[in-house]
This record gives sequence, C-alpha cells and structure tokens, in this order.
Amino acid sequence: MTSETTSLQNPLLGPLHQPPAFDRVETEHVEPGIRKLLEELKAGQASLEESATPTWEGLIEPLERLTEPLSQAWGVVSHLMGVRNSDELRAAHAAVQPEVVQAFTDLSQSKRLFELTKVLQNSDAYAAMAPAQKRILDQAVQGYELSGVALEGDEKTRFNEIQARSAELSTAFSNHVLDATKAVPLKLTSKDEVAGLPESTLQAAAQAATQNGEDGATAEDGPWHIPLDPTISMAFLQYADRSDLREKVYRAWVSRASEGDLDNSALIDEILALRQEKSELLGFANYAELSLARKMADSPDAVHKLLDRLCEVALPAARKEHDELVAFAAEQGQTDLAHWDFGYWAEKLRQDRYAFTEEELRPYFPLPRVLDGLFALCERLFGARVEAADGDAPVWNKDARFFRILDAESSAPIAAFYLDPYSRPADKRGGAWMDECLGRSKLFTAPGENVRLPIAYLVCNGTAPVGDRPSLMTFREVETLFHEFGHGLQHMLTRIEHDSAAGISGVEWDAVELPSQFMENWCLHGPTLLGMAKHWETGETLPLELFEKIKAAKTFRQGSATCRQLYFARTDMALHADYDPSKDGTPFDVMRAVAAKTTVIPPLPEDRFLNSFSHIFGGGYAAGYYSYKWAEVLSADAFAAFEENGLEDDAAVQSTGRQFRDTVLALGGSEHPMEVFRQFRGREPSPDALLRHAGLLAS
Repeated sequence: MTSETTSLQNPLLGPLHQPPAFDRVETEHVEPGIRKLLEELKAGQASLEESATPTWEGLIEPLERLTEPLSQAWGVVSHLMGVRNSDELRAAHAAVQPEVVQAFTDLSQSKRLFELTKVLQNSDAYAAMAPAQKRILDQAVQGYELSGVALEGDEKTRFNEIQARSAELSTAFSNHVLDATKAVPLKLTSKDEVAGLPESTLQAAAQAATQNGEDGATAEDGPWHIPLDPTISMAFLQYADRSDLREKVYRAWVSRASEGDLDNSALIDEILALRQEKSELLGFANYAELSLARKMADSPDAVHKLLDRLCEVALPAARKEHDELVAFAAEQGQTDLAHWDFGYWAEKLRQDRYAFTEEELRPYFPLPRVLDGLFALCERLFGARVEAADGDAPVWNKDARFFRILDAESSAPIAAFYLDPYSRPADKRGGAWMDECLGRSKLFTAPGENVRLPIAYLVCNGTAPVGDRPSLMTFREVETLFHEFGHGLQHMLTRIEHDSAAGISGVEWDAVELPSQFMENWCLHGPTLLGMAKHWETGETLPLELFEKIKAAKTFRQGSATCRQLYFARTDMALHADYDPSKDGTPFDVMRAVAAKTTVIPPLPEDRFLNSFSHIFGGGYAAGYYSYKWAEVLSADAFAAFEENGLEDDAAVQSTGRQFRDTVLALGGSEHPMEVFRQFRGREPSPDALLRHAGLLAS
C-alpha cells in the first residue's frame, strides 16, 4: 500500500471532527496508518521545536494539533483491541506499539518544548489565563518532569527502554487474561450437574457450548459449558448446588493466567521491577510516590489513613457476617465451609433473609426499559435529553448502538455516545468500561461549527437477547450500566473547550470515579427504579415490597464486600510502596500477608488472583486501586447533598442536579477536584455518608 493510497483510503486517517469509520477499519490499516502518523508526528515535532513561541497560541495549541491525529487513531486501535480482538489485530498492535510509545516519549522529553512551557508558566500571561489553561499548563510541566525530560545519557536511554517494555508487558498481561478467561473448566451434560442454576445462566451456558462447537445445545437439555467468563462462572459459584463442581470452577477462577504460555507470574515480577527502577530514575522512593504525584491523595500516608478508617469499621462487621453465614449453613446441614461454598451460602442466606433472588428481578429489568429510565433520570437531573441515533455513525459490531445527547430546553446537540452492551467472550474483554472517542475541543471543529462535541464509548458485558426475549439484567448489571454512564456524563456534559481539561481529561485518577459511583445511588431511588422496572412480558411494575427488600439487601454483607476492596487496594499499595523481593518473598507472599489483615478467611495456597489483576498490571490503576474507595467517599457525600435537600422534592432534586452538572460534570479537569467538590458541596468530603450507606455507621 503506497503512501498516497494510505492517505486516501486508510480510515484511521479520517477527519478529526467526526466519528471513526468502524465499518471500514480493518487490521491491514493499522500498521501503514499508524506509521504514517508517526512520521508526521516526528516531522511536526522537529518543526515545532524550531518555530514555537512561549505563548498559548504559539505553543500549547500547536502541540495539541500535533498529537491529536495519532492519539485519535491509536485510540481507535486500542478500542478495537477491547471489543473486536483477534490474533491478527494483536499482531498489528504489537508491531507498532513500541514505536507509538517511543514517539510520545520523545515528545514528552523534548527539552526545547519543556523550556518554552516553563517560560510560559512563569510569564505575566499565566496570571491572566482561565483556570482550565493554568491547569493544562501546570500538568504539562509536571508531565514533562515525570516523563524523564531531565534525564541524560544512559539514564535517559534506560528510562525509554522501561517505557517501551512496560507497554509490551501490560498488553501481554491483558491478552493472557483474555485468553485464560475463554477456558472451560466444566463441560456438563446431565441435569444433576446444573441443579440450582437459574434459567438465564443455563441459557448462557448452552450458548457458550454452541459457540464452542456443541451443535444443538439448549438451556433445557444441554450440553452446558461453564467458561471463566465472569457472567457465567460467578453465577455458577452463586447458584450451583453441587459443591464439587463449584470447587472446580473456583480453583480455575483463582488460578487464571497462571499456567503454561498464559502464566503471568514472570510478567508481574518484571513489571514491578521496572516500575521501581523508573521511580528511582525520576527521584521517587517507590512507584506509589510516583503514582500519587498526579492524584488527589498527596501521599501513601493519606491513602493508608482512609483505608485504615474503613478497615476498622468493616473488618469487625465482616467477622460477624462470617459467623452468621457459618451458623446458617450449619442449620441447613453443611459444616466446614470451603472457599467455593461462601458465595453459594451467602446467596441462600440473602434469599432467606430478604425472600428474593437476583433471577426474580431479571424479568423486571429488560435493557430497553432500563435505558429509558436512565435517560429519563439524565434529563430530570441534568437537563440533557438522550435520543437514539442508530445509523448516524458506523459501529464495530451489529449489537453496538449510537445515541446523541441534546440540551433539553434548546434541543441543541451536546454530545454523543456508543453503547456496546453484550458479552462476546470470543473477542471482547470482560468487565465494563467507558472510554473517550472524541473530546470536546474548539481546535478540531467541523466546517461551520464552533466546537467539536464529545463522543464516548460505553461498554458492558451483559447477557445477550435470546430469541424474542430481550437482554434481562441483574440488579448489579443495572448498577454497572449507571456507573459507566456516570463516567460518560462527565466526559459528555463538560463545558470546557480545551480537550486536555475537558470531561475526564486532566481529572486526578482517584477522583474520576466520583460521577460513576454517584450515579449508582439512583438505582435505589424509588421514583427512578420503579419508573423503569417493568416486567418484560406483562409490563407490571416491580412490586413495592420487592423494591423495599432490594433496598434492605443493599447493606447485606457490606462488611465483607468492603474488606474485599480493601484487600485489593492494600495489596496494590504494598506491592508499589513497600515491596522488596529480597526481604518480602514473592508478590504472592505480599498478597497473603495483606489478606491476613484484611480478610476473614485466608486465600487458598494456590490462589493466584494477582495473575488476573488487570486493573494494576494491565490497566491504569497501579498504586491507584484505592481510588475506588477514595472516590466512593466523594460520591456518597455528593449524593448526601440530594438526601439533605429532599429526595422526594422534585424541585430540590432538579436544583441540586443542575448544581452537580455545573460543577462536577461541567468543570471536569479544569480545576483541582477538591476545589470542584467544594464548589458543589460547600465543604471538603467526609467518609460518614459512605459508611452510613453501607450500613456500617448509624444514621
């Protein structure tokens, strides 16, 4: 493919103001398209280093114009790695990833551009800048410093080697987890083996069998495959009556990516070693200090203070919950509970205590009705109307959809988003996430427009429709959808027009979960939930008594759930703040030491959950997993503002919602998150609302 052909035909090189051409992007476009953009970036950097002046228009804006084409194209490739993965795409991604990493590393280590940025930061013009511009400039200076701009000679060479190798390891780690998740530890053929499983899990297991070559598999008669895809395996552990089969699934789950070619153990050792070495090159004692340099929490001590506060309340509650569960199982005839028994008996106890199952709720949460309820809430709280726009933008899979957001009063367009709602274990990674497709920007506008509107990716892994039955969601899946939509709202409802500070851009990592976790609270708001919870066949509203049980069950075993998150967060911090292989043994020894202080029952000796801990080894949460709890403090306290103003008062809800939009959602990364929170709440956050919502603190 010639350079000219590449320019004309490669869809990765499309206009920067419109959605990607997903209907035309193929694996063959990746290497030539990305390499062309790499050439342009390199040439553009050399030119800018000669011509740039220390002004906003002479330095910051040209830099953004320089990096946007490659950032956008690489974002498309990265998105497809998550939702349309293949061996061919992996190979193409791996072929150019080192060059992409090196290109951005070279740019971030440009001494000339760094010097000009410092001059601008110290100039009289800085004082006259808008808050968003100051934040962008300050973060740019810090970004140069943390990218090793001050390093020379061998240290610089080694730093760049670490950057490139770290990116390779992160991708390999994620690919191993994805491949391990496809494994099928159980292939079941008799109804005795699937006793206790709800209809939805039987359907998913039969569908998995069909995808694995079992022609004619049905939910009623099997055969059934139980892959390590969380939507199936976790339901199996929760509902399957046979303990021996639960044991096989549990052992396979906790040892994912720990055998053969998919073993991530060596990758973890290398990742941790490289992070420590990188930190020392930049003058930090450890990677936790380096990570926190760009977070809301200003030190490991601040993180430990929060985690300790939560642990002192949650651990005693978890021990009490454990004793209650053991006693309940004994009453039903089972003693000596093993790890694979706790989820099963916890569900039995929850059913006994609250007299409902997750499966009873599914018929009341068909995805189309849940979306209607979510969109109605969005309009009520924030004055933003969501409309389907299928066909307006190409998609990567027939199940993906496209929506637009309009101002409810003027009908002016505000933003847009894709929704990819269903699980596809063969080529789509598990979990749920929101990511940026296009950011709000005044630099990359369509002809005749004043600003490029933001577009988000919203990706979930719910159960796909079967026949005439729509996707029926568990209550947890409803919460997950609201969660990811909260991320999307911060990206889409921003009013900042500088891409580097608009929406989630520039927001400190430990504050970015505030809007997402805030939105989950509305799943237990009566008018919101009952307005969307309609039986998919009869149209009947979820019975009020069942809603009250859902609310009551929300605090069920919250001590245990909190301790689980604290276990993950403290393990993450221990590995990145204090870990010394010469003294502390392996990362798994550290994991077990943390478990002894944060869990009621220790992990199995063969537990290798770190090998699939993608958040910290394949994603961006290294020395940052605590962010979930940190942001949960912010989000619970934010929702408490609605409680204090009156959740049943429509005018108060709307007024508080507009205030939330005008601060947390509108300001994005243009100001420090503590200042943004103060503007909304009038004070700094308190953990009391979080503990109260979890039932761990008296009202």
